[in-house]
Amino acid sequence: MIALTKRQSRLRRHARVRSKIEGTNKVPRLCVFRSNKHITVQVIDDSTGKILAFTSDALVTDKKLKGLDVAKEVGKNIAGKIAELKIKKVVFDRGGYTYHGNVKAIAESVREAGITI
Repeated sequence: MIALTKRQSRLRRHARVRSKIEGTNKVPRLCVFRSNKHITVQVIDDSTGKILAFTSDALVTDKKLKGLDVAKEVGKNIAGKIAELKIKKVVFDRGGYTYHGNVKAIAESVREAGITI
């Protein structure tokens, strides 16, 4: 058997998760992407294939924040955008990443803002 790289393993996990979840107009998908330097979050309606909201750590205004604090701020930003769209519930797509660290911080920030995951 051929050993998979970390990226190939993550993409395989992501495809497996994506086969089971789907965002609709009323309950869109909250998709997290994490690179070595940045975190991006999108709210996607899979039925129409449109991105309803987007935010990134590049849009965080406080440049002094680092690590988990940036992820929490990104979560607050996307939660505000979700609230503007009058959406109460989303499906969380962790993108094949493990649910800890920055990914968990984003999810908890969205929950604290009153959005159901």
